[in-house]
Parts: sequence; structure tokens; C-alpha cells
Amino acid sequence: MDGKSSANYSVEDGLMSAAAAAKAASLVVAQASTEVKNRALAGIARSLRSHEAAILRANAEDCRQASERIEIDRLRLTPDRVAAMARDVEAVASLPDPVGERFDEVVRPNGLKISKRRVPLGVVGVVYESRPNVTSDVAALCLKTGNAVVLRGGSEARESNQIIVAAIRDGLLKAGLPQHAVGLIGSGGRPEVERMLKLRQYIDVIIPRGGASLIQTTIENATVPVIETGAGVCHTYVDASADLEMATRIVYNAKVRRPTICNALDTVLVHRSIASAWLPKLAASWGEAPVEMHADAEAARVFDAAGAPYVPASAEDWGCEFLSLRAAVKIVDGLDEALEHIRQYGSGHSEAIVTSDDRAASRFMNEVDAAAVFVNASTQFTDGGEFGLGAEVGISTQKLHARGPMGLRELTTYKWVIEGTGQVRQ
Repeated sequence: MDGKSSANYSVEDGLMSAAAAAKAASLVVAQASTEVKNRALAGIARSLRSHEAAILRANAEDCRQASERIEIDRLRLTPDRVAAMARDVEAVASLPDPVGERFDEVVRPNGLKISKRRVPLGVVGVVYESRPNVTSDVAALCLKTGNAVVLRGGSEARESNQIIVAAIRDGLLKAGLPQHAVGLIGSGGRPEVERMLKLRQYIDVIIPRGGASLIQTTIENATVPVIETGAGVCHTYVDASADLEMATRIVYNAKVRRPTICNALDTVLVHRSIASAWLPKLAASWGEAPVEMHADAEAARVFDAAGAPYVPASAEDWGCEFLSLRAAVKIVDGLDEALEHIRQYGSGHSEAIVTSDDRAASRFMNEVDAAAVFVNASTQFTDGGEFGLGAEVGISTQKLHARGPMGLRELTTYKWVIEGTGQVRQ
């Protein structure tokens, strides 16, 4: 659908109205001072706290109506999670404002002063699923960078998102910023999403955040530029030199802490020389959760000897993002085979090695093609807050403009600024 046909929709249409209002609001927010933006974010944090009871009631209704296919842990809010949402907004407010930053400054031989100046993207469209905390995280990041945002959350979180956006708008109005800088749509089903992806006259960039199906739909249908976030098929390779106790702690955390998030471990690759000693430790550790282990034939023999339950791995398990208490286990000859397996099945999200061999660590860091590469740490650290970004709008697995957790700088672009004293080109 082109801009002309989009314009034929009634101005009462929710999507068109929200997008047009966000475009107008973006012109105001882009010029807001850091002080005003921080005051708005502080007000939003207070408003989230004051709306806690209403947010929790709305979320309880969403959880009650959620179908069985929805992972409730991703949807559910608690008092602690609402408090964390407010703290994340405050964390974004405390970060340096990238807008207006000048960099790559040069003076040409003819006296022209040339530099780049960091500026907002404009209107950011975000399509996402389940997690209501994404609503406040994304809004905070966009506002701090002078962007307006049109949010399209999943229908399963409709009630929660409406109350959260109402709280955000309350904070905006009290700071003197237009409430339509944060827009929410979500009553028109898939056709509404497909129309949103083509609103080039209003939306400057689309960021999908969710499962592989959502991301693929966005890529295939968007005419608005897309910053692609990706499914997280995350591996941890336990090397021959690994501290086995450390490996057990890291792998347990990477899988069990929150198994439903994109940086959770999906496949463990284990060096053959330590497999018989370490895999029973892994089985005992994961058995407390419990984690369903999908074992290759060689790992299955080790688990049989240890009396540990497992299911035989299928071809579909390699490259699967489980998003649950399930994981694949494979024994490999060494680093070369581990690297090849990751090249074949990884999604470019987060990969880890546990090793005490500096050369193995260096090879892993240099040769793995992923947005985040870990040595002796859990992949669950791939997170904007953990990386010092305050929050994140998503985790990009592409290589253009933004890669990995997307914070403030990733929500800006730049313009060239050229200052002269009357120069003309010969």
C-alpha cells in the first residue's frame, strides 16, 4: 500500500490518527531540551507507581483471558515488576542525552568546518508481543532521544498496555510535552499491522520485537525501513579446559533464570574429553528446574550411565529457540566443531564459551559471528540494562546501524553540519 492509498482512510481510523498525531508530536519532542525530557521521564516513573493498582488489575484480566499458547510469565506483571519498570524509566533519565552530540569534526583545507550531529530518527514504530514492560521501556528510550513512538503490542496484553500508556501520557502532559508522542494501537488485528508497516509518510523506522514469525512478517511486508531484531538461538560451548563448577553455574543460569527470554540458552556443546565427568553434574543441576534435555546419541549414553532422564534429540532441536525449560545437548570433538555448529545453527544473537584457555577464548571471540559473544559468563546478560544502556528497545541481530541491545544511541541518526565563511566550489 502506498502513501496515497493510505491517505484515503478516514481520519477517524485509529492507526492513521495515532501515526499522524505522533508525526506532529515528534516535531515538538525533537526540540525538547534534556531538562524537559528528563522531567517528563521522572513524571512517567511517578505515574507508573501511582497507577500500580490499575496496571495490576488490567494485567490480571489479560492473564485470565490469555490462551494456553501464551507464555504467562512473559505477560504477567507483579508489584516488583511494575516497580522495576519505573526504575528503568528513571535509569534512562539518568543517562547522558545523545541528541545534539557533535562528532567526527574536521576542518577542510578550504576552511569548511564539517561535523556530524546526532539527531532523532523521528517516529519509531514498534511491533511487539506479550511483555507489557516493553511499553514503558521503549517509550522512555524514544522520548529521551527526541523521538515519538507508535506502539503496537500484542492483543494478549491489550488491557495492560492501555493503562501503562495512560500513565505515560499523564507524565508527558505534566512535563508540557504532547501526549501523542506515545501512541498505542492494537484493535485491528493483522491487517492493522500490515498497514502500519507501510505508513512511510508518518513512520520513519519499524522495529519488530518478538518471535520469528512476527519478525519475518515484518520483513516481508514493510515498506518502512526495518531494524531487524532476531530470534535468539543461543549456545554455550563448554571447553576441555573449563572449570566444571563454573560451567555448571553459568549453564544453569543461562537456561533456568528466565527460560522464556531471547537470551536464554538453547543448546549446550560439550567437549568430548570432559563430557562423562561434567554432563552428570549438568543433569543434576538442571534436574532441579527441571530442564528437559534433548540429547544427541553420544550425550544420551552418558546420561544413561548416570541414570539421568532425557529425550533423544531430533534434527529440529538444533537451531531451535525453545523459550521454555527445554535444551539440546551435543558432544563435540572440540572448538572447531563447536564453531562450525554455531555457524550452522546460530541466529547471530548471543553465544558463550566456558574455558580457561586464553587461545580458545580469543578464537571464539574472533570467529563467532553474533551480536554478543561471552567468555565465562551467562548469555542472560545480553540486556540493555545490564550493558549500562538503561533499557532496550530490542536486540538487533542485523549488522547495519544497530547491533545487539539497542539503547539511546541506536535510536538516533546524524546529520552533516557544514559551517563556512563564504566558500564556493570551483
